[in-house]
Amino acid sequence: MSKEGILSTLLAKIKNLPDDAGVYRFIDESGTPIYIGKAKNLKKRVSSYFLEGKNQSYRIRLMVKKSVDLQFTITGNESEALLLENNLIKENQPRYNINLKDGKSYPFICIKNERFPRVFPTRKKVKDGSSYFGPYASVKIMQAMLDLIRQNFQVRTCNFLLSQENIHSHKFKTCLEFQIGNCGGPCEGLIEEKKYLEGIENIKKILNGNIHPILEQFKKDMHSASEKYEFEKAEKIKRRIERLTDYRKRSTIFSEKLEDMEAIVLLGNATLAVVTHFRIRNGTIVQTHAFEIVKKEGDEDAEILLAAISRLLTEEENFAKEWITNITVDPEEIPHNIQLLVPQRADKKKLIDLGLRNCKNLMEEKTFRNADLKRPINAEALTELQKHLRLEKLPMHIECFDNSNIQGTSPVASLVVFKNGLPAKKDYRHFKIKTVEGPNDFASMEEVVFRRYKRLLDENAPLPDLIMVDGGKGQLSSAVKSMEALNLLGKIPIIGIAKRLEEIYRVNDPVPLHIDKRSPGLKLLQQLRNEAHRFAITFHRETRAKASGGTSLEKIEGIGPATAKKILKHFKSVKKMKAADAFERIELLGEKLNETLEAAIKKGEL
Repeated sequence: MSKEGILSTLLAKIKNLPDDAGVYRFIDESGTPIYIGKAKNLKKRVSSYFLEGKNQSYRIRLMVKKSVDLQFTITGNESEALLLENNLIKENQPRYNINLKDGKSYPFICIKNERFPRVFPTRKKVKDGSSYFGPYASVKIMQAMLDLIRQNFQVRTCNFLLSQENIHSHKFKTCLEFQIGNCGGPCEGLIEEKKYLEGIENIKKILNGNIHPILEQFKKDMHSASEKYEFEKAEKIKRRIERLTDYRKRSTIFSEKLEDMEAIVLLGNATLAVVTHFRIRNGTIVQTHAFEIVKKEGDEDAEILLAAISRLLTEEENFAKEWITNITVDPEEIPHNIQLLVPQRADKKKLIDLGLRNCKNLMEEKTFRNADLKRPINAEALTELQKHLRLEKLPMHIECFDNSNIQGTSPVASLVVFKNGLPAKKDYRHFKIKTVEGPNDFASMEEVVFRRYKRLLDENAPLPDLIMVDGGKGQLSSAVKSMEALNLLGKIPIIGIAKRLEEIYRVNDPVPLHIDKRSPGLKLLQQLRNEAHRFAITFHRETRAKASGGTSLEKIEGIGPATAKKILKHFKSVKKMKAADAFERIELLGEKLNETLEAAIKKGEL
């Protein structure tokens, strides 16, 4: 069909479009959706693509030119259209839609949907009724929030199934967290569920930035305890008030008079755009999020901003009605359930400036990461490896695993990463073996390989060009099992290197490969292997030293692994614990455990 015929067909379809909300899809000659959009009014929105004099971006004009068909789906309302659009874009990855991706994997705080809910950090959201707060811009910020919660509320950290039946049957016992006052002891029914849930509701208020009512209640409780001459209790509540007040001072942005709102800010250059989102509650930033967008020719800032807003509206909940931004957008394009404003002065403008500074920092970080990938390349060695191993492309990103244990004690593993043929030490990783008992190098290798690439897949992180394990057929076979389980076998080359004769084993090849000992490629593999071995041995020594330090403590009756770990974490060594002041030990462990330790010291058991 000629271009004129295609245009005539499209215009005829547009005339018959309804005035309802829905999703539209432009289709190319191969039958593939090349652009997917949503609309409050399908007929009005799609018609705008064909209006003469309409100032469309180059990308949109090219998309219209390549379209040969138009499909649409009517939805009940604009919100349903937003959800459908998001799902279809994820499924089809249309060429001319804005390509949004998370700038990094940000952490959340989860309040688990369970009896006596736990409060813990996570990077994955599961739709099981749990409440999620975040994402937080850094782990340190999130950890500070968790510390604040644990200092003020006695929430459990165990993962016991605290059903009414289990509690009444005394299936569980309180742990060290209860002994030191960090947990209310719900596992033994020592705190009523109603009182525990009151604490959870207060935690939710803090995470939403609504601290004032909690402070007022704490003040009433403090005065009440003081009037009853419960001065120790009053002092504890006073410390809680001080901690919350301090947090409030540090977290309030400019003014507590700011209403609940969302701030979304965009900063871009010719090739990259960064979008930062702040959620503001009671003058406090309670959540942050960031997107990186690799810009295509013709991508406009307003389009990118609207795509980011759509993404947030479909993936998050409980948004404020008012949104502020730094980009002017066509009012017709703004989702009907929000008000998007561009502030010019006062606190809201300062908030936009703060968002721009965050965007600038993220762009600089991205530039730094790109520069890291442009480091000098060990080209000769990589070319040799590609040739000898018959790889499809240069192994610019190589990862090597090694295990370490002595007589089965403290088994650990290491991962070293080489990029461009050179060590990338910031990407090195340690692993403590979790599922294998005893000296079993094969099973240990299977575990760590699975854990490593399961995580990379979950985080949608870049996978290596070559995987190497320190060992022969046995270690390689174990690693292959994990690759099969993750459906990665055949997608990433994997080899094993035996130490004795420098034999290189490949998958499904019974004959080992021998590379000339003068080859730069072999020398690179040897460097990888030696570095992985060094990294594993160092970690193993540290782990074994810590374990042996705890053994002498665990021999004392009444002190288990958790208590020993707590002591070593605080005092750093048994020697320093023995030399410490008794009051310091009592504050950490309580009088009863301190008496146990002093008796053991006198008997020479420590």
